Amino acid sequence: MEGKNAGASLDSLIAAFNARVAELQELVIARNMYPGSSIADLSAVDAALKAMELQVQAIKGRLRDEAAAIPKAKRLIEASLRQKKKLQSLSIHVPSHVPERMTMLNADTISWLHDAGNQHPSVGNLKLEGEPVAIPKEKKGRAPPPLWYISADELDSLSSYMRGRLTLEKVNAAINDMAAYAEANVQLIVAPKKKVGESLWEKALELRDIAMTEGIKGKHFFLESDIKGPNLKLDNTGKAILTVLRHLGRISEIRSGHSRVIILLKPH
Repeated sequence: MEGKNAGASLDSLIAAFNARVAELQELVIARNMYPGSSIADLSAVDAALKAMELQVQAIKGRLRDEAAAIPKAKRLIEASLRQKKKLQSLSIHVPSHVPERMTMLNADTISWLHDAGNQHPSVGNLKLEGEPVAIPKEKKGRAPPPLWYISADELDSLSSYMRGRLTLEKVNAAINDMAAYAEANVQLIVAPKKKVGESLWEKALELRDIAMTEGIKGKHFFLESDIKGPNLKLDNTGKAILTVLRHLGRISEIRSGHSRVIILLKPH
């Protein structure tokens, strides 16, 4: 019995010894795989990893800041979209071409008015060279030609046949042109003969006669022959625009001699 116990103990000792030898062999193999000279390389790798960790942390911090700013950016975008809608709504009622008023008068035109006032205190009794011509009396602070634009609702109220392909911008741009024609005629009416070229003198006389006609006196007007663009022309579109403006009460027309006179009306 004791022999058997002794044998079992010896076998256990041998097995433990063999296990220890196997562990030592594994340690030797590991030592050969990672020699002592590689310790410095491992330190460099560790430093690089730490640097990368710091960069990752910085990136995460930046992302958190950006995420926090997203709600503010959304609110700004929403406010911008609301403002854009308001501006688009306003732009519908404002023509793309708005003529400047009396500030557009050049130095020569201003001098014409000045000379006419100084040389002829009573403009109604003015007699120019040649035959006497009646000239409408100009008051100080004369109002510029009316710019009575139409609205989108007015355009939509027209029948599709009358409206055709006209747009609000085209019609209101034509109103700008008509105001410019009327302003040019006023300047020609009040200009003295020495300031008017020979080619325009007959027209100036005609305009002065028309300006004294009953129903036109004191109003801004232009002739059909004045229609030469840039937006209003005597084509099918221009004629349609005149029809629409006459229907909406922006203009009226009369005949004076051989000329077709178009009067700009003021808002009621």
